[in-house]
Amino acid sequence: MTSSRRTFLKNSAVAVAATALMPKNLFAEPAKMQRVGLQLYSVRDAMSKDPLPTLKKLADMGYTQVEHANYIDRKFYGWSAKDFKKVLDDLGLQMPSGHTVMLPSHWDPATNDFTDAWKATVEDAAYMGQKFVISPWMDEKVRHDTDLLKRTMDQFNKSGELCQKYNMKFGYHNHDFEFTTMVGDIRLFDYIMQNTDPDKVSQQLDIGNMYGRENNAISLLQKYPGRFVSMHVKDEIKSATKTEGTGYESTILGKGVLPVKETLKVAKNIGGTVYLIIEQESYQGIDPLECVKIDLQTMKKWGY
Repeated sequence: MTSSRRTFLKNSAVAVAATALMPKNLFAEPAKMQRVGLQLYSVRDAMSKDPLPTLKKLADMGYTQVEHANYIDRKFYGWSAKDFKKVLDDLGLQMPSGHTVMLPSHWDPATNDFTDAWKATVEDAAYMGQKFVISPWMDEKVRHDTDLLKRTMDQFNKSGELCQKYNMKFGYHNHDFEFTTMVGDIRLFDYIMQNTDPDKVSQQLDIGNMYGRENNAISLLQKYPGRFVSMHVKDEIKSATKTEGTGYESTILGKGVLPVKETLKVAKNIGGTVYLIIEQESYQGIDPLECVKIDLQTMKKWGY
């Protein structure tokens, strides 16, 4: 995960905080009906400058689904839920999932309920037709405070209950720290898996973020079969410039060191994976829009 992505997530979390995700039947969707979408963070600069033309270009490339990474003050990329849904509908795009950081502060112990800000997040996601409300970050203080971590897992499950009322599911998206942070004698990743109800909380497995920490996504799919209905599809290369984090950065699918094709096959067979979300955060000098165009073409060559 890049430092810019961390900064983006932290800033988004602060912005959301200042404004104050599937039920069992979704598991019935056959894994063979895999759907390929794009995490819009892949083209973040273009979405920031010219969101409508960018979305049109993605639709013209053949994308039919997108995943948002920008929801602030009840707006998606500056649009209200109503207006953004019309934009997507007009372009023939669907948005089955989105990333919004859920903070401990989204739970109000005084009322024993979620804050209006988080309730609005879920309501707007439902209006957009999402099936997942995914939190893509966990604050460092939560990771290292056992009591707070336990409360956060309870909050995840309660968010799953809230999302179920809208026929959605709450989800969590991994990075690299889940595989290096220990909770007692187990990894944080395993702690999350063991303390979230799979009927309420889905895990979105990012096979790129984990590389350099836990390099075998296939073993995780085997260890937790049926738990990863959504997956971020990435390839990775050793970075020539970045020394922080894992030392790897994303690249065009099929050009890196990850066994992406093999991982996708296992995900389809035992992971319960239905939604495949392409995400590329680094580009090695190639235009990001060209990168995601090639990524989609590669997925189609692989049969997805």
